[in-house]
Amino acid sequence: MNTKEFLSRYAAGQRDFRNLNLMAANLRNINLSGVNLSGANLTKANLTRTNLSHANLSDAILTGAVLTQTNLTKANLLNADLSQTSLADAEIGQARVRTTIAAEAANMVRQTPTVPDSV
Repeated sequence: MNTKEFLSRYAAGQRDFRNLNLMAANLRNINLSGVNLSGANLTKANLTRTNLSHANLSDAILTGAVLTQTNLTKANLLNADLSQTSLADAEIGQARVRTTIAAEAANMVRQTPTVPDSV
């Protein structure tokens, strides 16, 4: 599936795109809130200012991806590979990142305050 078809299906309401190959895709400035990209290959993808809040990116390969100013609030990044990924000014508040591979990932990350779900 190419990027255009992916975006068309997302716009039509599909959210499950497990194991999709979006290597080097330009997904800049797009709302992908709630998308399931678990196991997807997003190597060198441009996700600048993309809304990935509540997205499932577990086991995704994001090596060399650009996540500058990306909204990752409450995203699932468990076991995701963020090696050589730019996270400058990314919002990762309440994101699940345990056991994420983040060697050489950028350190400049903006985190939103953690608010308990019961508030």
